[in-house]
Amino acid sequence: MLKIHLKRLIADKETAEGRRISLSEISAITGIHISTLSRLANHRSTDTTTANLEKLCRYFKCSVADLIEYVED
Repeated sequence: MLKIHLKRLIADKETAEGRRISLSEISAITGIHISTLSRLANHRSTDTTTANLEKLCRYFKCSVADLIEYVED
């Protein structure tokens, strides 16, 4: 199973920048639809494109390994 660490990355960025970051803001900057971000953040779906993963890594300045973790079922 793949685990997406979007909420953790958002929390880390909020702490580092001292401000709240919404999914709407991330959507506006990355071009990823807010419903896609919501599904990823709430683990309702791990289906996404590599383009979206690249956009999120660019936004958070992280590696794919920071964003996604493989966990045995």
